[in-house]
Amino acid sequence: MDGFKVIDGGKNPKHNQDNNPGRSDNPTLFDALDGEKPVDELDADTIPSWLSATPTPAAPSQEPQLSAQERRWAWAEIDLEAIKHNLKAIRKRIGPGIKIMAVVKDEGYGHGAVPVAKAALNNGASFLGVSTVDEGIALRRAGITAPVIILAEPPIASIPAILHYQLIPAIDTMEFALALGEESSAQNKVTPFHLKVDTGMNRLGVHHSDAGDFLRTISFHSGLELQGVFTHFATADEQDTYEFKLQLDRFNSALETIRYMGINPGIVHAANSAAAIRYKVASFNMVRIGIALYGLHPCELTRGVIDLHPAMSVHARVSYVKPVSVGEGVSYNLTYRSPGSVRIATVPIGYGDGLSRVLSNRMDVLVKGRLCPQVGNICMDMCMFEINMRSSGRVPRIDVEIGDEVLIIGRDGDTELTIDNMARTLGTNTYDICCRFGLRLEKVYSE
Repeated sequence: MDGFKVIDGGKNPKHNQDNNPGRSDNPTLFDALDGEKPVDELDADTIPSWLSATPTPAAPSQEPQLSAQERRWAWAEIDLEAIKHNLKAIRKRIGPGIKIMAVVKDEGYGHGAVPVAKAALNNGASFLGVSTVDEGIALRRAGITAPVIILAEPPIASIPAILHYQLIPAIDTMEFALALGEESSAQNKVTPFHLKVDTGMNRLGVHHSDAGDFLRTISFHSGLELQGVFTHFATADEQDTYEFKLQLDRFNSALETIRYMGINPGIVHAANSAAAIRYKVASFNMVRIGIALYGLHPCELTRGVIDLHPAMSVHARVSYVKPVSVGEGVSYNLTYRSPGSVRIATVPIGYGDGLSRVLSNRMDVLVKGRLCPQVGNICMDMCMFEINMRSSGRVPRIDVEIGDEVLIIGRDGDTELTIDNMARTLGTNTYDICCRFGLRLEKVYSE
């Protein structure tokens, strides 16, 4: 017992069931731990260093300078050269003279809004699209001065921030339009906006048959300036073109009415990634490029039509390796049982990082050029995979050690784990997968 000090020795009645309950005359460590007494009222000889020490924040110049990979063995790599390539491919597809809006909402589909926005603006994009006022403010605070359009009408209470940061809102209600105009005029400003027209998505927007009257009603307001008119296609990524053509006809009809009333619609945009790639007739003055910007196809119909390079890969390093005896289970609920002659490796990435728990026992990881099955239930912060210790002439055994890099998404040689395949397994789309991985994983950028 040398080196250990017994504190209180069980003599405090409060912590000794052999005595009558009561309060000791001398405060003890137990009182401090129970929150009954402050530490500074205890005998200094009874206070362990871990309880008495007060952490002192380090000055910024004294903080350890660690990379994302050093702080945690799980990260996402974003290839900005791929962003550049994809924009060039889009430009080639749509031709010259048509503006490109880079849609960087939801933290750039998980890729990082500010780095992607800067890369896009340097390679052909002239507008940026976001979903919320906060997303627009983040771009402005990063020094981005390009036009930023909020693609969904924000709350009226956010109008002062919209004016201050010179953001361009979408409008689809009279209440917001009038409130924006009044505040804008009060500040002696003229605020540009884009009218959102509902042509069949039935989510947001002024009904296509009312678009002209809506604009005529608010045209008196000196604080407002119509910069553009747009709609959004619900089925541009589908084989059946009926609904797409119906929406396009409705939008063209709304534009015709607007022009007939003597109103210039300004920048007209309707095409998302799928429509921009598939239908030149939908390009108008500008296209809105979201998922294709990040190198992912909006649908199977665009494969072979345009060459896109995925910008995101997801990496981790092995943090633990151990043999698991035959019949022993792994992870919560023991959904996997060892067949014997295997080792189990743990990597610090889980559903808290976007790796869906539904993928448990249904996916592979890539290590040293070899596909290895993920096993056991995926945890919040980690998951496990199996290393087969058997070997044959055709499949030699691999030796995996702590620190070895593991690919969750990405390519190694001729083998690739794709966001598309992960989305198919989960029954969702690639947008969903990208956004999940962008929530917590540190991002590392390359060009």
